Amino acid sequence: MPNTLVLVRHGQSEWNKLNLFTGWKDVDLTEKGIEEARAGGVELKTKGIKFDLAFTSALIRATRTLDLIIEELGAPELPITGDQALNERDYGDLTGLNKDDARKKWGDEQVHIWRRSFDVPPPGGESLKDTAARTLPYYRSKILPQVLEGKNVLVVAHGNSLRSIIMEIEGLSGEEIVKREVATGDPIIYRLDANGRPEA
Repeated sequence: MPNTLVLVRHGQSEWNKLNLFTGWKDVDLTEKGIEEARAGGVELKTKGIKFDLAFTSALIRATRTLDLIIEELGAPELPITGDQALNERDYGDLTGLNKDDARKKWGDEQVHIWRRSFDVPPPGGESLKDTAARTLPYYRSKILPQVLEGKNVLVVAHGNSLRSIIMEIEGLSGEEIVKREVATGDPIIYRLDANGRPEA
């Protein structure tokens, strides 16, 4: 299966478990997150996808997830490129806050807007639009060309950096992509045509 792109959100992190805004804070996986990463690797091995290279963010929850997937695939020689361009959205002043506490401080509606609007950033942070402005140039210049050359590429990153890429691949609007949930550790598999769109 050439021209395959697989996107995986990291397994559950310590701060996911505690319901905290994480962003660029470098926190590790929980035991559940380790299990999710391994399960993702097992699923990809079962599907028989052989990868040529992998990309990940600079944050440990993504790099560790990738390492665990590679372990399950039995592909220790797989070339890996890490880059901050694939990092999670920066939550700015919300980083480290419990989501319930943030709602008490700013109100349900305001926190919902920060979390789920396309172009409204939290104080000192990035909107999904800002994240896409960082992630998509990297995707277009480094990742997509490899897939279009016929390679199979694995990308392990974060909910919002992956949403940016999904938006591009599927041709979604900002309003559509903010409604898309990206589950931890669950591979999203695309075969891309010459235009970088999913094959029917």
